[in-house]
Amino acid sequence: MTAPSTAFVANRPFAFFDYFRVPYEVGSVETGATGCVWPLPRGSRCLRWFSSNGPRRRGVHVGRFEVEGMALAGSVVADSAVGRVLQADGDAHRWRAAEAVCGPDGGRLGSVWRHEDGSVLLPFDPGDVMATLWSERYHAADGSGLSVAARRLAVRGYYLLRPALPRAVQLRLRRAFARVQARATFPRWPVEDGLHDFYDWLFGVLEELAGWPVPWLDLWPDGRTWALVLTHDVETEVGLRQRELLRGPERALGLRSSWNLVAERYAVDDDIVHALAAEGCEIGVHGLRHDGKDLGSRRLLRRRLPAMRRAADRWGAVGFRSPATQRRWEWMPGMGFAYDTSFPDTDPYEPQPGGCCTILPFFNDELVELPITLPQDHTLFALLGQRDGLLWQDKARYIRDRGGMALVLTHPDYASDPAVADAYRELIGSVHTDPTLWHALPREVAEWWRRRATSFLRRGPEGWRIDGPATGEGRVRFGAPAGRCATTSAPRAPASATAT
Repeated sequence: MTAPSTAFVANRPFAFFDYFRVPYEVGSVETGATGCVWPLPRGSRCLRWFSSNGPRRRGVHVGRFEVEGMALAGSVVADSAVGRVLQADGDAHRWRAAEAVCGPDGGRLGSVWRHEDGSVLLPFDPGDVMATLWSERYHAADGSGLSVAARRLAVRGYYLLRPALPRAVQLRLRRAFARVQARATFPRWPVEDGLHDFYDWLFGVLEELAGWPVPWLDLWPDGRTWALVLTHDVETEVGLRQRELLRGPERALGLRSSWNLVAERYAVDDDIVHALAAEGCEIGVHGLRHDGKDLGSRRLLRRRLPAMRRAADRWGAVGFRSPATQRRWEWMPGMGFAYDTSFPDTDPYEPQPGGCCTILPFFNDELVELPITLPQDHTLFALLGQRDGLLWQDKARYIRDRGGMALVLTHPDYASDPAVADAYRELIGSVHTDPTLWHALPREVAEWWRRRATSFLRRGPEGWRIDGPATGEGRVRFGAPAGRCATTSAPRAPASATAT
């Protein structure tokens, strides 16, 4: 028998496979209660899930939940509703409720179901879980829509008052508020690994069903196993003048970085832009005036966007980062940039707390999102009072072992503090010779992520091959992403971050 040219077949698109580029085909799309994916050659064993695009049903919890200790979010179908679907299928007696799916309070919301033949039924849609965490929709599910609106109002109020407050007063207010923010339990800080643990878990389920390691397209090009991206936000003219405090150590190690400049807060000499570009660096847009108003309303964004676009054209910029990492999931793709890097993976200390819960890039419509995955310098040194960069190095090692992207955000505005400059020098010095590392600019990561997303694995006489733009750079991997090298435990928050 000729081996099938793909690994799985599904009755509808499966976002988890699309993300990891696992080879599969979609047969005739069915409109039943559950999606289904079968390993090939097709037998009875399969993975089923309740599609988030399916019909609305009673007994659905929307919000955060846990399964096997993994902190997730999305829509969970209760056991009673699952039972009705299985009864309609005619073999409910062969299914059992296995792993518990619990709410944040520990109460049971539903179950992962297992069949006598080894099939597995998830009471949630993996694609919905991924999108809910990436987009931070879990905020709305945690409470009323009013709580989300109240947070946004508080941010606008802070930026309205900030120009009238002396710097020392601003810092005192932020430090006091940081003690409140430190009590947040989700996403966990400095690492929220629930989504990546879920990826590994789901790969394991699929391998049990298939009986062989699942192939997928590697996350990084040329066999590299993790990525380092250096970015700087220049908030003021002082920061622009002090750029050598960060650029100098990079240059000495042969490293490049991205410099996000504010369009209208200070004058940017074209010679500075050209000099950075000549060294292989990149320029990004960091809002219009750094006053916290760019994303205050759709009308204001429409009014300000043309000036930001003109700055982007002048600087040759294709990327955006919002001041104070303010973000609106629905609005970001319409700004006309190739990538955005305004989402932290986890950060309770920003004016807009939260995070996308991932150390990997992802798509927001056609926009590539590059999450900030190391704590910001201002957070560590100004708010939490750290005097070394050990947490940076610990988390970088953790990201390395999970095959992720260490995206660093520092500010030349704060680098006159010797602790910041020294910690940054030690961080880049500790990783730059790692042969497994891909050191890249944000635009290069975004370009690679697009090439990867439009490439496919095909099985030929000599095994799996890559078809598409990633041919030549890409590698075929097997098994869970973290399974090949995850040995470093997650770093812990410093004591100053847990004080109440």
